[in-house]
Amino acid sequence: MNKIFLIIQREYLTRVKKKSFLIMSILGPLLFAAFLVVPTWLASMEDTEHKTIAVIDQSHLTYGVLEESEYLSFVYLEDVPIDSVKKDFKSSDYQGVLFVPTNILISNSPILYSDKQLSLSTRMQISNSIKDEIERQKLKAENIENLDEILKSVETKINLRNITWNDAGEERENSTEFAMGIGYIGGLLIYFFIFLFGAMVMRGVIEEKTNRIVEVIISSVKPFQLMMGKIIGIGLVGLTQFVIWVAFTLIISTVVQKTIMDDKTSTLMENMQSRDILADTPSIDENTDSGDNLQFVEEIFSSLHTLNFPLIIGMFIFYFLGGYLLYASFFAIIGSAVDNETDTQQFMLPVTIPLIIGIFVMINTIQNPEGPIAFWFSIIPLTSPIVMMVRIPFNPPVWEILLSVVILVLTFIGSVWMAGKIYRTGILMYGKKVGYKELWKWFRLKN
Repeated sequence: MNKIFLIIQREYLTRVKKKSFLIMSILGPLLFAAFLVVPTWLASMEDTEHKTIAVIDQSHLTYGVLEESEYLSFVYLEDVPIDSVKKDFKSSDYQGVLFVPTNILISNSPILYSDKQLSLSTRMQISNSIKDEIERQKLKAENIENLDEILKSVETKINLRNITWNDAGEERENSTEFAMGIGYIGGLLIYFFIFLFGAMVMRGVIEEKTNRIVEVIISSVKPFQLMMGKIIGIGLVGLTQFVIWVAFTLIISTVVQKTIMDDKTSTLMENMQSRDILADTPSIDENTDSGDNLQFVEEIFSSLHTLNFPLIIGMFIFYFLGGYLLYASFFAIIGSAVDNETDTQQFMLPVTIPLIIGIFVMINTIQNPEGPIAFWFSIIPLTSPIVMMVRIPFNPPVWEILLSVVILVLTFIGSVWMAGKIYRTGILMYGKKVGYKELWKWFRLKN
C-alpha cells in the first residue's frame, strides 16, 4: 500500500507542477464560460451591413407593412416579372428579392430570393412582419373592429410553474430549464474529463514503456500497484483541477452577480420608482420592459434555489471519479498493449463508442428524463456517468441512483481486476503488433 501511495504522489506532483496544469486551471472556467456565452452573444448581434430588398407583391398585402430598420430597407417594384428581376439581379443594388404571391393568405409561403445566404435576423424580421399582417387581415375578415387595441389587450405571458410532490405530500417547485442546462453541462463535462484524463493515463503508460523506465519501476513494485497508482494519481489531478474550476466559477459568478446583476436590478428599481411604477395605482402600460427585465432576473435566482446543488455537486464528483476510474483502466490496457500512440487506434473504437452513445442518449434524456431509454442507459455502467448526471437535477428516485452507483462500483472493480491481468504482461512486451486475440491470451494467463 505504501508503494501505491508513492506512485500516486509521484504522478500527482509531476503533473500538478507543470505550467500547462496551472494555465488550464486558471483559463478553464473562462474558456468554458466563453464557450457558453460567446455563441449566444454572436447569435444576438445585429447584422450591421445595410441590405436593400426588392419586393414584388402580387397580393398588395405588404405595402407599408414590412418593418424597415437602420440596416434593412425595401423597394417595391410594380408590374415587374420575377424572372426579369432574377435575371438582372447581379447588376442591381439589391441583396434579395421578396416575392409575395396572390394567394398569400392561403399559402402563407412568401419566397425570398438571393444569391447569398441572408442572416437569420433579416429573414425573421421579414417573416414576422408578414405574419402579423396576415393575422390582422384574417381577423378583419371576421369583422372585428379596434383590431390593434384588441391584440394588445389580449397579449399574455404565461409563467407555468412545475411543482412535484412525493409520497408524504411534500411539494417541491422545479425549474425544468435550469435543470436541463445544468444536466447538459454536467454530462458534457464528465465526457470531457473521462477522455482528457483517461488519455493522459494511456500516454503516461506508453511513455514509460517506450523509454524503458517501466522496467526499472517494476523491479521495485508490482505491475498492478503501478497501474493503480497511475490511475488514482491522475484522477486526483483531475479532481484538483475540477475543484479549482468550481472555486473560480463561484468567484466569477459572485462578482458578476454583485457588480452587474445587482446594479441592473437597482437601476430598474430606481427607474420604476421615478416613474411611479411602484405607486398604489400603477399604469399597466408604463415601463413594461423594465418590469419584465426585473422579473426575469428574480426568476433566475429563485429558480436556482429550487435545485439541489449539494446533491448535484456530490454526484458529479462521484460519477466523474467512477467514470474516470472505469475508463482509465481500459486506457491503461491500451497503453500497455502498444508501443506508440499510432497503434492505439484499433483499440480506441470499443472504448469511445459507449461514450459517444452516452452523448446521444444525453440529448434524449434532457427531453424525457424519466423515459425507459434514460433509465436503462443511466444504469448501464459504460454510459451511466454521463446519462445519470443529466437526470440528477430532475430528482430521479433514490433507488435508481443507488442502483446506478452500485453497478458502476462493481463494474469498476471488475474492470480493474481484468486490466491488472492484462497490464502485467503487456507492460513488458515490445516490438510486437498486438490484437484482441493476444489480449485474451494475456487475460487467461495465470499468476
